[in-house]
Amino acid sequence: MSIECVRPAGRHPPRRPWAALVAGLLVAGGALAQSYPVRPVTVINPWTPGGPADAVARPILQKLSERLGQQFVVENRAGANGVIGSAMVARARPDGYTLLFSHVGPITISPALQRDMPYDPVKDLAPITQVVSAPLVLVVRPQLPIHDLGELIAYAKAHPGKLSYGSVGPGSTTHLAGAILGKKAGVELLHVPYKGAAPVITDMLGGQIDMAFLNISGAVAYLKSGQLRGIAVSTRRRSALQPELPAISERFPDYEINSWYGMMAPAGTPQAIIDKLQGEIAAIVKLPDVARQLEGLGLAPEGTTPRRYAEQIQADLARWREGVKAAGLTPE
Repeated sequence: MSIECVRPAGRHPPRRPWAALVAGLLVAGGALAQSYPVRPVTVINPWTPGGPADAVARPILQKLSERLGQQFVVENRAGANGVIGSAMVARARPDGYTLLFSHVGPITISPALQRDMPYDPVKDLAPITQVVSAPLVLVVRPQLPIHDLGELIAYAKAHPGKLSYGSVGPGSTTHLAGAILGKKAGVELLHVPYKGAAPVITDMLGGQIDMAFLNISGAVAYLKSGQLRGIAVSTRRRSALQPELPAISERFPDYEINSWYGMMAPAGTPQAIIDKLQGEIAAIVKLPDVARQLEGLGLAPEGTTPRRYAEQIQADLARWREGVKAAGLTPE
């Protein structure tokens, strides 16, 4: 014999507490996103004033201020290759009023070079969006019989350890770009470190070194004049500044050196705020005037989702560990 439970007429089972809680959180999150921001927002730029990061951040933040009705104020906190400013944001209150104008260096390269990082870029910071991609261009001095990547690899194999490339310093993107390329191509390249891009270009023009990875906007004038010869770009997509140059990934599909900029927040920042910021920034970088300005700097507008930006960070963390190992560097 079975026994049935009969519910008294007019009575309903109690709502599950968790369902009410989730519904309440969704309503609260939506209201929070609608009202945010209610006061000025500080955006930490972990690099020096007037540098490349400022040139990217300021026009975007000006538009963001106009669209959201509150000031997004840049605060430069440079030091330790961007780690000091990034650490400030990692320790900040996760309320959406302290953000990080993030860069590939302190987020994914420094963890491969430093043993004791003051933050975990995955656990302590929340990705909002990758704002732009920033390609490097591989250039050679035109006296060499090298016109494409195939000829470069053949020349390097015929002259092992003799083909030299300059960088802006050990552990920089311009150094690791060459180390990773050498490993993937199976060739030995001679690394020559400098203190900045200007002496790299000077010594290339003088014939002291053979090739280099350079910021594409800084190299365009030399490419157009024929003083340097462009071979390829380091990002997965070709650059609008030199669309005729192939991407190295067209030969080595998993090769990517992308000196990107992005926006991040302290971990625990409400998702509603992160989503609102991502949507606004993605719209801003696609505006014709902003896109033209960014492309003039050699940058590709992105505005990716938080999830896609997180994937880029994870891939780069692995990529730079590989680069540091290929370069023979030891984390300190």
